[in-house]
Amino acid sequence: MPVGSGAVNQPAALPREQLDRVENSPHDVDAFVRLFNEVPVRDLVRNLTVAVETFESADRCFPLTLNDRSEAPNCYICCPSSAYIDYAIDETRNFVSSPLLQKAIRMLIGLCAPLVRASGLDHQVQVNNWLYSTNPVPLLDRKTVAAIRDDLTARFPDRAIVIRSLNEIADPSTIAALKAERFRLLAARQIYIFTERGSAMTNDMKRDRKRLRMTPFETVGDADFSEADYARCEALYRMLYLDKYTPLNPHYTARYISEMHRRGILQLAGLRRPGGDLVAVTALSKNGRTLTQPIVGYDTGLPVSEGLYRMMMALAQDHAMAHGLFFNMSAGAAAFKRLRGAVATVEYNAVYAGHLPRRQRVAVRIMEFVLARIGIPLLRRFEL
Repeated sequence: MPVGSGAVNQPAALPREQLDRVENSPHDVDAFVRLFNEVPVRDLVRNLTVAVETFESADRCFPLTLNDRSEAPNCYICCPSSAYIDYAIDETRNFVSSPLLQKAIRMLIGLCAPLVRASGLDHQVQVNNWLYSTNPVPLLDRKTVAAIRDDLTARFPDRAIVIRSLNEIADPSTIAALKAERFRLLAARQIYIFTERGSAMTNDMKRDRKRLRMTPFETVGDADFSEADYARCEALYRMLYLDKYTPLNPHYTARYISEMHRRGILQLAGLRRPGGDLVAVTALSKNGRTLTQPIVGYDTGLPVSEGLYRMMMALAQDHAMAHGLFFNMSAGAAAFKRLRGAVATVEYNAVYAGHLPRRQRVAVRIMEFVLARIGIPLLRRFEL
């Protein structure tokens, strides 16, 4: 998979489904930005400091985030040093069965840490940042990319310009346009894409649906969440993503979940004990014809045999199939997602640093090279 700069011609024609796959409706952007300006950020995402505003360029509308280098370490969704150093070190827990490999990778990350800091990427303006781990990007042609770059370098001459969540399955022409306008593509992680079109129901998917039909827990629809449920949603998310995985993940609060749900930005679904508490929850984000799943949580104290995670993923896949949506299943649980029809691809962060001091430009170019030559093979080999 090519990573690098240089002019790349865009395809003469694009399938219609690619043209309108991500919408970024001005209504949704406005609702999201107003939320993060009406409520203190730490009341919404406890481990995040950020400024959020609306950005319009070339008739496109985006949420825009601003982060200062003084705020590092910050949550990785706004802070590349946290993503490429802290989160990367935490991911070495996957190699606990191979202590020598774990030690070697940690040493490599340690050697790269000064390079990441020298890039100055923590002092950034990020386009299309919905503050999720995965932010599907609207189709951008070269003219639009140039307008975005010129607008933002004029407004923020000391900040790197960042666009996350790009991949070759969803965004080939956008990646080509970004590279043609001298954005650098920094590999980030391996993600999994599920498309209903051409995807047969696998045996594992069939078993998941059978489990959903037979579970003693009650299915909770989007309209069925009460005020008391939001605190339980936060607790279930925390059990999985912060306690079981890593506290470096975004710490979404009950206030965040309730506000995002009430304002129609996220849809919720879950399972509860008959007449009792929720035992599992998921939040779905539909942007145009693309679906993501920013929140999954379940009661990790219950037996794995209950299949709570499997049922939450099944609910999301069923939603995607019922509405003909392109489902970006994000990273993690590689084998699980492959067995349910998802395809792996590398995700990139696009960075423009051409207006920054030479030291920062050189650091970004070296990061791009190292991630392409070492990072991507590691991502693919170990399915990170």
